[in-house]
Amino acid sequence: MACLELEVCKEGKFKEDAEEFTLDGSVDLHGRSAIRTKSGRWAAGTIILLNQGLATLAFFGIGVNLVLFLTRVIGQNNADAANNVSKWTGTVYIFSLVGAFLSDSYWGRYKTCAVFQVIFVIGLMSLSLSSYLSLIRPKGCGNELVQCGKHSKLEMGMFYLSIYLIALGNGGYQPNIATFGADQFDEEHSKEGPLKVAFFSYFYLALNLGSLFSNTILGYFEDEGMWAIGFLVSAGSAFAALILFLAGTPLYRHFKPSGNPLSRFCQVFVAASRNRKVQMPTGGEELYDMDRKGASTNGRKILYTHGFKFLDRAAFISSRDLEDHKGALDNPWRLCPISQVEEVKCILRLLPIWLCTIIYSVVFTQMASLFVEQGAAMKTTVSNFRIPPASMSSFDILSVAVFIFFYRRVLDPFVGKLKKSDSKGLTELQRMGVGLVIAVLAMVSAGIVECYRLKYAKSLCSHCNDTSSLSILWQIPQYAFIGASEVFMYVGQLEFFNAQTPDGLKSFGSALCMTSISLGNYVSSILVSIVMKISTEYHTTGWIPGNLNKGHLDRFYFLLAALTSLDLIAYIACAKWYKCIQLGEKHDENDEVDSFKV
Repeated sequence: MACLELEVCKEGKFKEDAEEFTLDGSVDLHGRSAIRTKSGRWAAGTIILLNQGLATLAFFGIGVNLVLFLTRVIGQNNADAANNVSKWTGTVYIFSLVGAFLSDSYWGRYKTCAVFQVIFVIGLMSLSLSSYLSLIRPKGCGNELVQCGKHSKLEMGMFYLSIYLIALGNGGYQPNIATFGADQFDEEHSKEGPLKVAFFSYFYLALNLGSLFSNTILGYFEDEGMWAIGFLVSAGSAFAALILFLAGTPLYRHFKPSGNPLSRFCQVFVAASRNRKVQMPTGGEELYDMDRKGASTNGRKILYTHGFKFLDRAAFISSRDLEDHKGALDNPWRLCPISQVEEVKCILRLLPIWLCTIIYSVVFTQMASLFVEQGAAMKTTVSNFRIPPASMSSFDILSVAVFIFFYRRVLDPFVGKLKKSDSKGLTELQRMGVGLVIAVLAMVSAGIVECYRLKYAKSLCSHCNDTSSLSILWQIPQYAFIGASEVFMYVGQLEFFNAQTPDGLKSFGSALCMTSISLGNYVSSILVSIVMKISTEYHTTGWIPGNLNKGHLDRFYFLLAALTSLDLIAYIACAKWYKCIQLGEKHDENDEVDSFKV
């Protein structure tokens, strides 16, 4: 009896010890299994949300008024300024691929976030100093009334170096901080799992609340010509974000990097090509199912799915491989585990969905360029108070906050009840589709406002600021529609790509979301150039001239609405075709290399 009690005690003690650690394989800073009560959860998650808010304040302190800085201080025209902002913003998000690659492959998310935040701070400090010492000359220039003088090549070189250091720092940091925050919640745990999904909504809310200060207070100072002060506040906010991030180091949970994904992908394609002439079995039961050490090690196994049959050849064991058993197993360029093949399939299935989000990003990027220029050409005074055009994006932020609450507290539970199941309401794919529909409404709204702005505008003007009697407050609906669409599109996108990428490519999943924004900016720039080239062909002013009162910006907005509608049709087709990732148990680190299935 005593022995039985002792065994029960030992078993209870074992369960208690097992419960003490996380179930998803996360580790602490020293590489030991993370203790649930001493790491992660909202203690670490809150620090990351605050860090994101401060970093976003710093970034948008530059980005939200960059188009006005280029026109007033640098001396560019509206079309060139809009194109340069689109290219710069696009470059920010292209750098997200660099950060994601380093994070997933070698550095891990913590180190990657820290390094790129340092670069971000250096870029902001450089921009602040170069603006104060050389660009804003004569003193007091850069507001609506006083244009700045010309600048030397050295001064312009320092300016572009600074803003592209900012692009590198913020771009490399952004996809990793989102995934690093989600890492703080154990999705294998019954209570922490739902918190991981909720984190993405709060993360996007923190991002928007952080930019609220930039769009209002900083936007006002910069619009009045106090650019150096605005840039210096941004630099201080980024530095505070870095210090806060480092202060939370003891609390974070980490996942070990899984190695270079590019080599794993290439191995699958090479191995499949070598077996291109072999006769394949009909099912996936006879394919190689072994976890080679050094392959994708730290994640859960990906179960076999039909589709992309050619890639299955990479996991097919031919008679030649059976004769040279050990040699085939040791050569990943000849034979790949089916889980590694499925990793490639997952990414290939994501690409059509990802491509369909690019047009939405074209719509989104208008908020930082053409919306601002449109607002500057409207009546910006309300009861003797002047509203900076860039600060109108505050209504986008308020819309995001309202719709995140509305979705999580009202719409999601309501849809769940209609489905009569315990599952969540709208799926990520459904939410992204709703986001595209609302984006169409945003462009139609912007086009209608522009029609009325032109109706009440003066065509004879030099800079066209405040030359229409239509109030800038009529822009509120288009900003509100953009904000609502972001909640469905970008939050859904973050959750979708994080959930549908393999465990060793989570940062890459977040980078896909950001790269969509990047390509959207580049496509916007190309589209503006094409529209201007075609619309000025017969010696007319074009749709987007320096004097908007002589152009047809409304036609450009309606063109975007039409393109987004076509994109929605393509997206629905891709969403119906898509197959979700199917995950099994975690890879066992003690699996023997010589064990395999045929």
